[in-house]
Amino acid sequence: MDYNYKMIIVYDGGRYDGFQRQKGRLTIQETLENCIQKIGKEDVKIIASGRTDAGVHAIGQTVNFHIKKKLKEAEFKQQLNEELPEDLKIIKIEQATGGFHSRFDALSKTYCYTIDLRKRPCVFTRRYAYSVPMELDIEKMKEAVRMLIGVHDFRSFSSEKRKEKDTVRNLQNIDIVLDNEYLKLYFTGEGFLYHMVRILTGTLIEIGLGKVGVQEIPEIFQAKSRYSAGFMAPAHGLMLVEVRYSG
Repeated sequence: MDYNYKMIIVYDGGRYDGFQRQKGRLTIQETLENCIQKIGKEDVKIIASGRTDAGVHAIGQTVNFHIKKKLKEAEFKQQLNEELPEDLKIIKIEQATGGFHSRFDALSKTYCYTIDLRKRPCVFTRRYAYSVPMELDIEKMKEAVRMLIGVHDFRSFSSEKRKEKDTVRNLQNIDIVLDNEYLKLYFTGEGFLYHMVRILTGTLIEIGLGKVGVQEIPEIFQAKSRYSAGFMAPAHGLMLVEVRYSG
């Protein structure tokens, strides 16, 4: 018999080569697994709700792992946080049902992309917000959102290196929020293709700058080509905010 534990973790992805373990690279998965194995005295494999790219951050990443002994959650959380580096911490740990899977059981995920609208980017947030010093037409961007949400084939909004054969996704919502001198784009969906959020963001920025017209969106969908959509926004502005599960 083993025990299944669910954790919510937060990390600054700036110095990591993404979430997934890669040989010879510093990753979130390897760092977390090594720490759990050191304290729990047992090899474990972390399963994430999604594998964030290099440089992407998270304040609500959900993971789970199986271990053969029952843990004292509060004590184990404290021990992990004392051992983990400052840019990776555990927010919550709890025992889950034996069949819980952080990826397959997720109902939806929300990502936030932050854009700094200042003429010169803020010194203190430059690692977490992409600077766009030109004026954006936010109403045009909101008009485009209405055409992007829903069930579509998002092949044009995914990287050529994607592994998924099925490129149809349900993009449930995009909220555009003006927060003082920052523009925050919240993307919620059942699942996302490789680089999909960053390419959607780049396309919305180009629409806001007048480089792409709202009326071109149907053509972008129909083209089913990465080259028809906008640029891919840099990783550092992206944050995994929340993963939702039933109950």
